[in-house]
Amino acid sequence: MDNKLFLLIIAFIFILSGCSNGSVKDTKSTESNKDTLTVAWPRDIGEMNPHIYNPSQLFAQSMVYEPLVSYGDNGELVAHLAKSWDISKDGKEYVFHLRQDVEFSDGTSFNAEIVNKNFESILKNIDIHSWLGFISKIENTEVIDEYTFKFTLTEPYYPTIQELAVVRPVRFLGEAGFPKDGDTSKGVEKPMGTGPWILEDYKVDEYATFKRNDNYWGDIPNVEQIKVKIIPDAETRVLAFEKGDLDLLYGEGVISIDSYKQLEATGSYKTSISEPVATRQLVMNTTVEQLSDERVRQALHYGFNKEAMVDGVTSGLEEKADYILPTNLPYTSNVTATKVNYNTKKAEALLDEAGWKLTKGNTIREKNGEPLTIELMYNTAETIQKTMAETLQSEWAGIGVQLNIVGVDLTTQVERFKANEFEMNFFSNYGAPYDPHTFANIIATEGFGFNEAISAYSDKNELLNKIAMVTKTTDEQERQKLYTEILGSLQEQGAIVPISYIKQIGIYQKNISNFTFSANRDEDPFKGIKKNQQ
Repeated sequence: MDNKLFLLIIAFIFILSGCSNGSVKDTKSTESNKDTLTVAWPRDIGEMNPHIYNPSQLFAQSMVYEPLVSYGDNGELVAHLAKSWDISKDGKEYVFHLRQDVEFSDGTSFNAEIVNKNFESILKNIDIHSWLGFISKIENTEVIDEYTFKFTLTEPYYPTIQELAVVRPVRFLGEAGFPKDGDTSKGVEKPMGTGPWILEDYKVDEYATFKRNDNYWGDIPNVEQIKVKIIPDAETRVLAFEKGDLDLLYGEGVISIDSYKQLEATGSYKTSISEPVATRQLVMNTTVEQLSDERVRQALHYGFNKEAMVDGVTSGLEEKADYILPTNLPYTSNVTATKVNYNTKKAEALLDEAGWKLTKGNTIREKNGEPLTIELMYNTAETIQKTMAETLQSEWAGIGVQLNIVGVDLTTQVERFKANEFEMNFFSNYGAPYDPHTFANIIATEGFGFNEAISAYSDKNELLNKIAMVTKTTDEQERQKLYTEILGSLQEQGAIVPISYIKQIGIYQKNISNFTFSANRDEDPFKGIKKNQQ
C-alpha cells in the first residue's frame, strides 16, 4: 500500500512536468488561420502514449485518447466509449457494453478485442500503474463478444468506475499504435486514438498542432485546429497573449494571478474561473509535541484571518475553504464540521488552557520552559504558499506563537512529508476524478505524512477501519455514511486545516466563445470552443 500510494503522489506531483521526447516525428509547423485556436503551454506535450506518465501532458493525452466512462458535473459518471455497464451484486464483475459506432482515427474499429489488448498492455506493467486502486485488483479480463468486455476483481472496490475516468493509463490506443511486442511501456508507434483531435504537426519544445477528427463519433469540435505553442516563461506567455499571438491561456499556474488581474482590468478580454478543483490545506504533524494537543491545533486555526489572507494573497480568485475537500466532489456535500472563524481571544484562551503561557516581558508562549515554536515547510516555486506562510508567521506571532518558515524545492517537500520529517506542511488534494477515495487512501497510508498527522487523534484506529471499509462497501447509503464520518472527524480534530478552494482560470480573446472548464481536472477544454471572426 505504501509504495503504491507513493507512486500516486509522484505521478501527481509532476503532473505538469515535461521534457522533450522524440517519439513523434517532427514536421514543419502549420501556420495559424482563422479556424485555428492557438494556446500556450509551459512544457512540451511529451510522447503521446496513453499508458505512460511523464513527460506526457495530461491535457494533450485527453485530446486524442478516450475512456470507457467520463467524469461529469457533480461527480456524475457518464457513458463514453462504453454505452452502459453492469456490476455484479458482489461488486467484483464489471461488464461493459461498448459503442458500435466508434472508429480510431485511421478508420479501424473500436471493439472489445482492442479494449482487451490495451488492458493486457497495462497489466504487463502493473507496478507502474498500481497507484490506481482497481488495477492491482484485476483478476482477469475477457472478451465476451465483439462489443462486450468484462473484467473481474479479486475483491469489491467501488471507485473502479470513477478511476476508469482518469486521463491515464486506461485509455485506448488503436492497433496501429502498438509496438510489435504489444508492450506500450517503452513507447508507441503512432498516437492513434478515438478522440476528437489528431496530432498532425509536432516540433519538440516548440509546438504541437492537433487537427479536428472529422470522422469523430461524437460532437465534432467547432474549430479545425488547436495549435499549442510551448512557451516556458510565464511573462513571455502573457506578452504573446497581449500581442494577439495566443487566443487562450488557461489552467493552474499557466498565468500568474497578478498578470491575470492586470489583463482582466483592461476590459479587453474575456475571463472564466472554474468551480473549486481542490482544497489548499495546512497539515500538522501531531507526533510533534507542540501539535499533539488538539487545543493547540484549534487555537492555530482560530488565530489567523483566513478570509482576509486568501482574498489578499489570491486577489479573490480563490475562496476561503470551510471544509477539507470541496463540496462538489462525490460524497462530500453532507459532511458536517465546525466552521472556524477568526477569533484571537478564543485562540489565546485555548493556548492558555493547553498550558502554553505568555509571561510578562516575553513575546513567545512557553510551557515547562520550552517556547511554542513550530516550523512550516513550503514549496519555493509556489508564490502563494510562500506569501501565505509569511502571513501565518505574522498573525501567529500576535498570539504568542513563533512560526519558522522553511522553503524547499518540490521534491524535497514530498520526500520530507513522506518521511515524517515535518511539523507543518502545505498540501492540496487531487480533485476530480480521484477524490474522495484517493484522499482517504492517503490518510491511511502508513509512512506518509497524513498518517502521522492524525497520530494523536483519539479515534485514529476507528478512522482507519472506516477508510478500509469505505472502498469495499457495495451499499451506497453505507458508503455515504462512512465518508461523512471520516471527513468530519478528520477535520474536527484539527490536524488538517482547510485554507482555500483552488480554482482554474482562463483568459481569452473576445472573439472566443463557448469556453468551459471540464469537470475532470485533467481534461482539456477545447471541444466546444468557438472562434468567431474579429
